[in-house]
Amino acid sequence: MPTINKKIEISGLGIHSGQKVNIVIKPSDEKGIFFKRVDMKGTGLIPASFDNVGETKMRNTTIGSLDGAYVQTIEHLMAALFIVGVDSAIVEIDGAETPILDGSAAEFIKEFQNVGRTDGKLKRIIVKRDVMVRATDVFKQLPIKERFKIWFFNKIAGRKPDGFVKLSPCSDGGLNIKATLVYPEKIIGKQSFSYSYDGTEKSVNVFVKDVARARTFGKYSEWEYLKKRGMGRGANENNVIALNDAGDGTINKLIWPDEFVRHKIIDVVGDMFTAGGVICANLESYKGSHAMNNLVLRKLFSNPENYVIIDDE
Repeated sequence: MPTINKKIEISGLGIHSGQKVNIVIKPSDEKGIFFKRVDMKGTGLIPASFDNVGETKMRNTTIGSLDGAYVQTIEHLMAALFIVGVDSAIVEIDGAETPILDGSAAEFIKEFQNVGRTDGKLKRIIVKRDVMVRATDVFKQLPIKERFKIWFFNKIAGRKPDGFVKLSPCSDGGLNIKATLVYPEKIIGKQSFSYSYDGTEKSVNVFVKDVARARTFGKYSEWEYLKKRGMGRGANENNVIALNDAGDGTINKLIWPDEFVRHKIIDVVGDMFTAGGVICANLESYKGSHAMNNLVLRKLFSNPENYVIIDDE
């Protein structure tokens, strides 16, 4: 049950609210990652678990009750906790969303590595059978109005709803991810990136070097639209890759030409860690989303024949 050696304090803007958010991440002797809304009286701990995800449509993963205590945009923090091997912590937060920082997982990882962690291993969830969800599976679960909005947006943007996320058994006992993005914008186009985690220092270093700094992204022209609807108020050139209106360039500099798909690796890693351990499988994400990441976990755990859990502690 590895936890951090001492508490960490982090402050930054919420990407949607634009408000300053303060978090204190504390060691815990209870297995699991839990959030605590200290700005709301009478609320308990909010488990960062796949079956407690209440919202994904705002391009992020939200846990908790949407009509009560909830926390948005947990995926970058969850990815960082996974990479440093921490499965037990309490995150006290005084707002509804984790700070976006630089739009990546790098700053979170640096903070965790600075304080170190206790001994212990993450439990392993061995995928025994193929499990797959498609974008259409998510679409079918939405209210009719939401379906129409997505259909209309996809039509205008020239996007096909043919995405999927698939888990399949692997022989090496790790999490092997292949992510592919397909966007009509020329600056993105079709990009693929693969990353494998096996718990070794080498796989951690590869993530830190080649993935962790990849930032979230969006169209510059969308910002005003989002802000009017209470979203994206904390987005700026320091925490979001901003695509120009033509879609053939960016307002700010890219770290890598394929930084977009590398960021999707962060999202996948963070979302998969809501399972509470290492998903040991080959994972293919084709035009994936937070919604599909969550749905594939729900489908995986819906049948005990799909997996085996190995906990060395």
